[in-house]
Amino acid sequence: MEVKNVKGTHDIIGEEANAYTSVESLMKTVAELYAYHEVRPPVLEHSEVFIRGVGESSDVVRKEMYDFLDKGGRSLTLRPEFTAGIMRLVVQNKLYATNELPIKLYYLGPVFRYERPQLGRYRQFNQFGVESIGHASPTNDVDVIALAYTILESLGLENLTLKINTLGDEESRNSYRDALKKYFASHIDNMCEDCKSRFELNPLRILDCKVEEDRPIINKAPRIKDYLSSSSKERFVKVLSLLDTIGIKYEIDESLVRGLDYYSETVFEFHYQSQNGNNYGAIGAGGHYSNLMKELGGPEYPGIGFSLGVERIVSVLKDDNLLPDISSKLDLYVMPMCECVHGFAESVACELRASGYVTDMCYDQTKLGNMFKRATNKNAKYAVIIGEDEMKTNKLVLKDLETQEQKTLSVEEAIEFLDNEFDECHCEDHECECGCHDGHCSCHKGE
Repeated sequence: MEVKNVKGTHDIIGEEANAYTSVESLMKTVAELYAYHEVRPPVLEHSEVFIRGVGESSDVVRKEMYDFLDKGGRSLTLRPEFTAGIMRLVVQNKLYATNELPIKLYYLGPVFRYERPQLGRYRQFNQFGVESIGHASPTNDVDVIALAYTILESLGLENLTLKINTLGDEESRNSYRDALKKYFASHIDNMCEDCKSRFELNPLRILDCKVEEDRPIINKAPRIKDYLSSSSKERFVKVLSLLDTIGIKYEIDESLVRGLDYYSETVFEFHYQSQNGNNYGAIGAGGHYSNLMKELGGPEYPGIGFSLGVERIVSVLKDDNLLPDISSKLDLYVMPMCECVHGFAESVACELRASGYVTDMCYDQTKLGNMFKRATNKNAKYAVIIGEDEMKTNKLVLKDLETQEQKTLSVEEAIEFLDNEFDECHCEDHECECGCHDGHCSCHKGE
């Protein structure tokens, strides 16, 4: 039997793994600039967290959750999204009582949904996102949208399309739900099975139907803007005005409802089409929620958040040749000349690593020429040659693989020499592409 990965999952290896690390690092860095703090909820939650939090009418709960009974008969679920689990974390740990509001959290990790694998979408995939909890201000909404926009723009994505809508407050949604129920009642028999289920559970979900034959009916449905309360209208106008002020362009999409039941007021999506024409649809999305924390046993605090699909974003960046130079590079490659010096060579390698230098070592016995070939293939900057004489004198031979110049130095002298060489990038002058500020430049720009 040939063992393969599960359908809808994928292995992330080599340079692709480096790409993920680079993208995720940037996302975290931007979130921290906005004063967000990381949390790491478990992958497993009680199924009730998502049934109550996400909503029984959502496709996520109805069709896409990986849920099962454990050996104790408890219904558990591999998380299909983060927000409900984050809210459970906040309630259980009473973060609302110990933190100044809003509580600003970010997360990164795998989620699981049983859906058809497609371009940039898998059944296990990674999400990065944020939640800002405990403040209803429209300014907070816009600050969260700006954070998502800054991340995508910092990755080099241009011509982003921000689609935005409002679902209104509870009064607005109740009025709108009644209007949709009345409108779709005379059409529902001719619509898809999902729409028929949504008609009973939550008619707003019908607006998100992707079946082409149903779109003409949906396009003539009542619009939420005609059922908004005065406070929701005023709130949405304020959100749009703030977006105008900070220069983020947007399109109002009255059909945008998002796929999770907890959303209210502001909802948004970021759409992107790669330069070669691949349409990835929404590469990030989010929205405001009012009752989610209360639904999970906490106080009635509102919140807003977004999530970005890391797989989808890496695919977009790869399509448009926007991934940074992420090829693996070594600072040093240690070459033991015989087996008897392996212990000393290992201790030298450990000292070099402790000083901040990316160091690899040849572990088998081979000719010196072969070791130089390996060092070149690994993009090493320097070779560290160690024979019996070097071990006896507690020294090493440091060879620049570009200039072919070499020096015999003690380990301490070698580290001092390397510190001076790598420090020539002058990171403190902000001219360095690697973003380091400790005098050890991994991009070697100043050399």
